[in-house]
Amino acid sequence: MSKTSSEYGKVYLVGAGPGDPGLITLRGVECLSRAELLLYDYLVNPAILQHVAAGAEVICLGRHGRDRIWPQIEINATIVEAACAGRTVVRLKGGDPAVFARGAEEIEALASAGIQWEVVPGVTAGLAAGSYAGISVTHRDLASAVAFVTGQETPDKSEDVLDYGALAEFPGTLVIYMGVTTARRWTSALIAAGKSPQTPAAIVRNCSLPNQRSIRCSLSEVPDRLEEKDRLRPPVIVIVGAVAALDESLNWFEQLPLFGKTVLVTRPIHQVEAVARPLRALGANVVVQSAIQISDPADWQPVDAALDNLGRYDWLVFSSSNGARRLLNRLCQRGGDMRNLAGVKLAAIGPGTAAELARFHLSADLQPEDFRAESLASALESEAADRRFLLARASRGREVLADSLNACGADVDQIVVYDSQDVATADPDVQTLMDDRQVDWITVTSSAIARSLDHMFGGQLGECSLASISPVTTATLRELGLEPTVEAKTYTMDGVVEAILSVTQ
Repeated sequence: MSKTSSEYGKVYLVGAGPGDPGLITLRGVECLSRAELLLYDYLVNPAILQHVAAGAEVICLGRHGRDRIWPQIEINATIVEAACAGRTVVRLKGGDPAVFARGAEEIEALASAGIQWEVVPGVTAGLAAGSYAGISVTHRDLASAVAFVTGQETPDKSEDVLDYGALAEFPGTLVIYMGVTTARRWTSALIAAGKSPQTPAAIVRNCSLPNQRSIRCSLSEVPDRLEEKDRLRPPVIVIVGAVAALDESLNWFEQLPLFGKTVLVTRPIHQVEAVARPLRALGANVVVQSAIQISDPADWQPVDAALDNLGRYDWLVFSSSNGARRLLNRLCQRGGDMRNLAGVKLAAIGPGTAAELARFHLSADLQPEDFRAESLASALESEAADRRFLLARASRGREVLADSLNACGADVDQIVVYDSQDVATADPDVQTLMDDRQVDWITVTSSAIARSLDHMFGGQLGECSLASISPVTTATLRELGLEPTVEAKTYTMDGVVEAILSVTQ
């Protein structure tokens, strides 16, 4: 018996946008989270894949010069086969699925097989290129229409399928997709059809990405700029029309303070976004290489014993956001809740740790103005004598806090709530960037990270600008023979970003 359409899986054709991972739609993210099979184009930013659920099968359809490029017929067959097997399939495309993305061919294959589908639009590169280069493709005074034009026709079409006469007389802006290798042909055709060779043009490569490049020129100069002088390779959009002559000062994206700078973020993977997000917003190319990895402690028994006896402590002290999250998650996993903390005061070393407590609807009773273990110990000294303290900590770290409280007459218990280990080897792509000296900045946000980076990269660290989060981290770097370029004035992730900005503006 043949299946009905309701027994098949569903296919989502999702537009990933032009490059910046933040430009995918909320609906697109929702579809990614449902995917059991994801097929994506090589132009899709890999950062978008973070939205895919664990366990989903993820396949890249080939990178030019690196992998086998899947032919369209094979893509169609794979999508249909997976959906017929009842799987939820997401076909993730750069830009918009309906704009020069061969989405129509995939839809036809799905329709023929009786499979349900949904198209989720994305920001198409032709619009994004203008917006990110400071060019409004429509303009009240200059362009009342815009036309999307392919620079690459399929081989089985006649060469004159495009009406260059009509395009030459088009009363607005022409946006050319996929026109790098054919630039001399289509520019010559436009000029031969009557378009002025002096018509303003703008070439935009890798729009919305930190390595975006935009070039203003005339229509007749486009081939030379692409093929000879600048050697720009795809993906490229060319904008032709009066709007391309708009003041280059309107190019807001390439004027961002960290545009063109590559920043290596080294925090544990689950904490990356706290510093990566503001750096990206400032135009930086953020590369992630965690220097340490966080995991469960080798033995939960001491933690569980402490949780069973929370009422005997006067203070519960957190010296990191990781410690707060791990201990409180463990409390909840064992059937407890925040009522178990009744009567226990909470101390947090800084705003990041306090924010983690707030996620559990808890407020810190004490937080020092200076976010260091020494400052936290000093702030607790008046509370120390004859009081019982529980310190939630990592598997390694300084003993400053415990030693200081013990010296003041406190009764201190310490429990390891997470294990911290160095990452031994850098990702090959990151190592290549370091080898090629393409990393401008490295964030160093703890002494443990500093030491791990020294083991990972050695002398290469001295070839980069280092941003230290605190005097303690700076002291560790100096012990390793490294001098940070900047040190945060406030010992937070925002402070690190502000420190980098202070010497780049």
